[in-house]
Amino acid sequence: MLREILIQAWVALRRNPTRSILTMLGIVWGIVTVTLLIAYGNGFRHALVRAFDAFGRSAVVAWPGQTSEQAGGERAGRRVRFELADLEAIRQEAALVRLSSLETVRRLPMGYAERTVNVAVRGVYPEYGVIRAEVPGEGRWISPDDFQERRRVVFIGDRLRRKLFGGRPAVGETVTISGVRFAVVGVLDLKLQISNYFSPDDECAWIPYTTAGDLWDTQYASTMVFMAIAPRFEKAAIEQVRAALAKRQRFSPTDKRAIQAFGREEFRPVIDGITIGLQVLLAFIGSLTLGIGGVGVMNIMLVSVDERVREIGLRMALGARRRHIRTQFLAEALALTLAGGIIGIALAYALSAAVGTLPVLGPLFEDDSGKGDLRLIVSPMTALAAGGILLLVGVVSGVIPAVRAARLDPTEALRYE
Repeated sequence: MLREILIQAWVALRRNPTRSILTMLGIVWGIVTVTLLIAYGNGFRHALVRAFDAFGRSAVVAWPGQTSEQAGGERAGRRVRFELADLEAIRQEAALVRLSSLETVRRLPMGYAERTVNVAVRGVYPEYGVIRAEVPGEGRWISPDDFQERRRVVFIGDRLRRKLFGGRPAVGETVTISGVRFAVVGVLDLKLQISNYFSPDDECAWIPYTTAGDLWDTQYASTMVFMAIAPRFEKAAIEQVRAALAKRQRFSPTDKRAIQAFGREEFRPVIDGITIGLQVLLAFIGSLTLGIGGVGVMNIMLVSVDERVREIGLRMALGARRRHIRTQFLAEALALTLAGGIIGIALAYALSAAVGTLPVLGPLFEDDSGKGDLRLIVSPMTALAAGGILLLVGVVSGVIPAVRAARLDPTEALRYE
């Protein structure tokens, strides 16, 4: 029975091929729009997440503050400072912390040849490179030997390299920091990051923490940076770090003003709010466009009902039931919709492949490498979501004409002129 209904629907659509094709074009345009808009929303989300991941996939930055509670016989308002002993306490007692590093920062003049720029020089431990995802584009990161032997080596950001060296290679060259000579051992791969502190990583220089002691007093660190064993343990790791430092420095482990810690997971609700909101908005706009195509299908099907009143009456007189008439007209509407949808999704794949990428973060960071581009890719999930919206539009577009056709009185239909 279903096969016969589908055959009859196909025959009915072939009676007026021009009208059927024009009706399908509305569906094609709508499904292309909704598919590409969903793909754009997904691409924007991925680009934004990549930019936040550049900070470090599970990095937490802790800032020393002042105590706000009395604990351990100490008064409130006491200043908290980070020292080497604090780092050792965390490594011994915070089981959920995978890597940790002290960080000391000063803004100092860095020179090469006749060029001099003021730059944030950051003294760090070797582990810092993994925590903050400092990936070398040239050369290498600071090594444990550099740290142990207090070598005067420096790792610089890509934008800083361009300021000092222009287009010349930097690795192996010698620069001065406050008049002290340092060998450049590596250059940061171009890093498009939305979140940072002190200064963007592309404009910074890193030296071993031990070597920083030759330039300024490093007894007290500016910040402490650490990484949880997994992103989901970030909050628990922060609590363990606060407890370890509270025990050593004698303040309450519940005193959040003593140590302020910010991690990537803190910003996840913001990322989700921005990207999911945009995705829903784009999908809604695309659905409205597809809905316009659905209105076209409904209109054509209503016209088809008016044109075939006598045919409907004859079929019902010969024994066809109302559900058969209803199913046939619904099948015709779905055939138009699905045929247009298949063509539209294929066209969306072709257009996304032709467009490839769109600039999003590149202009913001003056980058033309394509790292910050939005990749317009129609994934299977995107096609499935568009197909679900399409199916809904097809059913809604066909129900009203199908119900109208099924409600015709056979006697009146046979008399219709």
